[in-house]
Amino acid sequence: MQKINELKLAKELIRFPSVTPVDAGVMSFLEKKLRRLGFKTKILEFKEKNSKPVKNIYARLGNESPNFCYAGHLDVVPAGNLRDWTVNPFKPSIKKGHLIGRGANDMKSSIAAFVSAVSNFIQNSSNFKGSISLLITGDEEGVAINGTKKVVEYLKKKREKIDFCLVGEPTNPNKLGEMIKIGRRGSMNGRLTIIGVQGHVAYPHRANNPSTALVQILKEIKDIKFDKGTKDFQPTNLEITKINIDNTADNVIPGVATATFNIRFNNKHSSTSLKNKINKVIKKTSAKNKSKYKIEYSVSGEAFLTNPNKTTFMVQDVIKKITKIKPQLSTTGGTSDARFIRKIAPCLEFGLVGKTMHKVDEAVSLLDLKKLTLIYLNILKNYFK
Repeated sequence: MQKINELKLAKELIRFPSVTPVDAGVMSFLEKKLRRLGFKTKILEFKEKNSKPVKNIYARLGNESPNFCYAGHLDVVPAGNLRDWTVNPFKPSIKKGHLIGRGANDMKSSIAAFVSAVSNFIQNSSNFKGSISLLITGDEEGVAINGTKKVVEYLKKKREKIDFCLVGEPTNPNKLGEMIKIGRRGSMNGRLTIIGVQGHVAYPHRANNPSTALVQILKEIKDIKFDKGTKDFQPTNLEITKINIDNTADNVIPGVATATFNIRFNNKHSSTSLKNKINKVIKKTSAKNKSKYKIEYSVSGEAFLTNPNKTTFMVQDVIKKITKIKPQLSTTGGTSDARFIRKIAPCLEFGLVGKTMHKVDEAVSLLDLKKLTLIYLNILKNYFK
């Protein structure tokens, strides 16, 4: 069985313009590669109402436990203005020791590194006891409703057991080896609408200005001291993201005012407890201003933490041996698909340096790509020892 070269595969994957949620043929291409390595594969296509269909892959090599799973995504963000790039974003190029192309950093190169590591591992350890699986989605950069979330539901129905999952997102701020993610804060959006009574600015007693109540509520919820953080998590923070008073006239008191906010919260809270806290403020201040209101919430994920165990420390040791850096165990940053996978398996995240993700001339260091492949290979060797 031929070893797969990580750089060659990364280039091949980047050539597919798989801008979320478009597949562009990349899933079928990867599926063929995995089948040649002996994996049993299934392409899972999901389509929620009012959304475009998305292809995902679940592949497994072996039938025994433990099942070590790698998770990642093949969809990428749009390239933006092509004139800003020094290369064609979907024609991978090598410059100054870096592979440049959309998805080079987030996260086609990481997938290539893991597949390369697997090809090397099974060539030398064909009789290993256990299974290796891959969960690859095409809906991580978009609304994330037809991707990993749905695959996890499918695996639960099929009673497919995953014993450990490594998510290959770019976790390192500046240097390879700096950081392993062992959890993530939760994320919740709120959309608040205050309904007043429109009127002339010269006769405020005949109107009820919704912006007055809105501004007061926003200040009150922004001033809430949710917590001081924990040993594993930074403090919960609420940020106002939009304020909209759709009024084109200067002499009219508006009838409606809206705002949206986002809360990033640690594991001292749940989305439900935060809703209750915020709803009390909204209800009280709206009543004081004699305004009606509507509040809508959307939760993209709850806070979670994978308590460090022997696998965590093994991964940490492998990374330190190869990079000469002891990685910090962190919960910083935004959300990832680990928020779905953690419902069925303990998760860690480790991948490349995330400096250029989503940027023009997105790139990965060739040396980092080689080291990441070696890290993944040694994680497999140690896990199945």
